[in-house]
Amino acid sequence: MDRGPSPASEPLTARRWANHVRLAAFPVAYGLSGVLIGGTLNRVMIAELDVPATLVALLFAIPLLLSPLRLWFGYRSDGHPLFGRRREPYLILGAFVIGGGLYAIAWVTGHHGTSLPLFAAAGAAAFLLYGLGRNLAHNSYQALVAERFTDRQRGRAMTLYEVATLVGAVAGAGLIGRAMEHYDPTRLLAVAGGVALAVWALTLVAAPGQETATVSVTRAERVRAKPFAAVLRDYVLADPQVRRLFIVVIFTFTGTLAQDVLLEPYGALVLGLSVGQTTRLTMFWGLGVLAAMLLSGLVLLRSFGALRLMRMGLALSIMVFASVGAVGLAGAPEYFRWLVLGLGFCAGLTGAGMLASVVQFTTPERAGLLMGVWGMANMVGHAVGSLMGGAIVDTMRLATGSALTAYTTLFAAEVALLIVALKLSLTLNPTQTRAQAEFAEPNAGES
Repeated sequence: MDRGPSPASEPLTARRWANHVRLAAFPVAYGLSGVLIGGTLNRVMIAELDVPATLVALLFAIPLLLSPLRLWFGYRSDGHPLFGRRREPYLILGAFVIGGGLYAIAWVTGHHGTSLPLFAAAGAAAFLLYGLGRNLAHNSYQALVAERFTDRQRGRAMTLYEVATLVGAVAGAGLIGRAMEHYDPTRLLAVAGGVALAVWALTLVAAPGQETATVSVTRAERVRAKPFAAVLRDYVLADPQVRRLFIVVIFTFTGTLAQDVLLEPYGALVLGLSVGQTTRLTMFWGLGVLAAMLLSGLVLLRSFGALRLMRMGLALSIMVFASVGAVGLAGAPEYFRWLVLGLGFCAGLTGAGMLASVVQFTTPERAGLLMGVWGMANMVGHAVGSLMGGAIVDTMRLATGSALTAYTTLFAAEVALLIVALKLSLTLNPTQTRAQAEFAEPNAGES
């Protein structure tokens, strides 16, 4: 079956390499925008403006709650090109909405932080804008990458572009940290404006010229006939492989990230580490993730394949989480930072293998929709993990009065979730999805 020419099937040329490098500009922008929201604005709201942490958490949950829209965004870009392109215009539009949302959140923080009801209403609207842009742009970008590369190249490319996101986050943390050494509403607005401009500029570097118009239009014509409800039913809800993938992603992210904001308190309350020692844990985690992502994109995905690498990461994560709990029971804080490094490394292996596996579930026609499934499951897993981690620790501490018991229970729950995810991953097979058969079956007899 001929699905049309793919840019990744063309000979490697200087122009193609330049396009691949340009594509990395958007994940850098994506990581940069995330730092301003998650690393700066949340701290300003809680520490400087004394906004209740619960309200801040609810506002920050809005982009996660909007993640189901990724399915519809993906469906629209799959079958409804703009200006002859299926991904580039949606990516650029999403990036402009991200920038507007960033500036709006900073403006609300600086002007309405002293009036709680006004802050809550205006903040919800600003986070809604930001969340719409973030989900639209990121889903369109991942669908674009899935189309630009073929076979194992797609998984490796997706992983290396995730490394670019980490680079953007690290660079952004340094630049924004220096610019916001002391809180000032005017400076915050200027920094947010600068980040918004950077997001727009980097996206305009990344997006143009990445698609072939004739290919985009041809593929869009094939998928446009089915309405969204029918597509959602046939290729997501009624497909056992996609349902299983969705559960694996949620369980993996919930099991991996339930302790995301709790490792530092664990180090303090159970292991007696100082503020400086627990603060440096983030660095160890990040180094582990970055090393695993780089190693996976350059070597491991090619050697082991996506599904096998994901299963290796899950198995190693189970062992390391069990070790973290054992360190608390044994009272051996000297090993903790190396275990955090190991947790980051295992999370990187699992994430690289999982992302590469998800890409194998996509087809040229349904890349937007199926990458939307991944994005939604990813965000749901993050949200459920954060809520579950806090609930388990608070409940167990209240019931037993013991921080050690509370955190040991949390780590045991994470191990259980990862075991379920590992078991389910053994039954995943991307070649058996309904989307894979959508255009293959009618042409099965063609030469």
